[in-house]
Amino acid sequence: MKMNFPHIPALYRTAVLPITLLGLFLLGGCASVGPDYAKPDVSVSVQWHTALKGGLKPAAADPAVLAAWWTTLNDEVLSGLIERAVAGNLNLKMAKARVRQARASRRAAVAEFFPSVDSSASGKRVYSSADTVADRVNDLYTAGFDASWEIDIFGGVRRSVEAAGADLDAAQEDLRDVLVSLLGEMAMNYIDVRSYQARIEAAEGNVAKQAETYQLTLWRQQAGLGDELAVQEALSNLESTRSQVPDLRSGLEAALNRIAVLLGEQPGKVHKELEKSASIPAPPVDVAVGVPADMLRRRPDIRRTERELAAQTARVGVATAELYPKFTLMGSIGIEALSVNRLVSTPTRSYSFGPSISWPIFKGGAIRANIEVQSALQEEALVEYEKTVLSALEEVENVLTAYAEEQNKMESLRLAERAANRSAEVALLKYEAGLSDFLTVLVAQRSLLSAQDQLAKSRGVVTSNLIKLYKALGGGWESMASREEEKTDTRKTHENED
Repeated sequence: MKMNFPHIPALYRTAVLPITLLGLFLLGGCASVGPDYAKPDVSVSVQWHTALKGGLKPAAADPAVLAAWWTTLNDEVLSGLIERAVAGNLNLKMAKARVRQARASRRAAVAEFFPSVDSSASGKRVYSSADTVADRVNDLYTAGFDASWEIDIFGGVRRSVEAAGADLDAAQEDLRDVLVSLLGEMAMNYIDVRSYQARIEAAEGNVAKQAETYQLTLWRQQAGLGDELAVQEALSNLESTRSQVPDLRSGLEAALNRIAVLLGEQPGKVHKELEKSASIPAPPVDVAVGVPADMLRRRPDIRRTERELAAQTARVGVATAELYPKFTLMGSIGIEALSVNRLVSTPTRSYSFGPSISWPIFKGGAIRANIEVQSALQEEALVEYEKTVLSALEEVENVLTAYAEEQNKMESLRLAERAANRSAEVALLKYEAGLSDFLTVLVAQRSLLSAQDQLAKSRGVVTSNLIKLYKALGGGWESMASREEEKTDTRKTHENED
């Protein structure tokens, strides 16, 4: 269908181009209203307050080591679980969906820069009747295009795109933060599994020894060398130790089920592959922790709140732009006829072109109130950023202390366990020889069980504290993020080839 408009006034036709060029000039030359964002300047100490000991070093952490910190534990099972968690975890999938949503929202914001064109077509039959004339039935067919383009003179659209871009950055940092938390939680639950297994083995080993001791007291009583008191004390000690096993098994079951859920699978799916006990992974001898400034640059939660502050700052500009007039270039072209054939051959043509301006003269203070709302939200975002920084510093300082001190505790428990084991052996030998009463054996066996249980627990806590330290430093997301970028690049390459 060919439509000609030969009788558009020449003056009007020549005016459209200058108006369009003027709009482009104003669009590129005017500054956006509202505050320009500047990243907050947070002053932090040049070194950690906590004295570094227990293998902690102030040297900058190796990026490759920090990106895959779990490999420092030298546990292939743990590494395999982490790989599977990254592929199947549901929280991670939700975070990825939020990134896609933010990316689409930014594209929608950018689209506001461009003109909008709408097309329409209609066909209707009109019936009319009167006393003086015969009834009339007419058909009417119309078709046309409408176009409009708002010239972003005061930067409302630009600020909206700026906010959407910062929201996208924040969503990406949130994805990384979810990843950091996932890696830490998976590793700590794995350590819990190995710790519970070690504690169960210790408890069951003591049950076996105490059962032998109970049998010994029975034999001595039957031989007239002992009394019922020793028998009952031995039985009480045995059953008390046996009663601890169910709680440990419940803890083991919960840790195994938690690992399955972190993998995105149903509880019970990992029991077989983890049912065989293994030693608790030991931390490396030296751990480089860097300085506070390194942590601030790396932690995704800090980076996310900074981007949220940038987005909210841009929204203040969006709200401020509502105070100013809006300039729009508008135009329409249409045709109409009484039949479809005439719509194609000899339609009636119409057109309209020209600029328009709208300015909210009075809205009861609603615009300025919204500016105040957005400014208050900006202030809140700034405080949230500062709070996140302080919380991160606190977290690292606490875990630095906990990691070093737990190693001291573990060493003392190791010596205590060795002494308790020897004490239990000597006490039993003396009791068998009739050189001491059963109370000495009872106390020694209880001390041994406590020492072995606490030592196994402490070994797990040391490794868990190392995991918490890597998590607090923001480690782990870099290697996974690079994989996602490689997947994205590969997908884009295939799309371009298609």
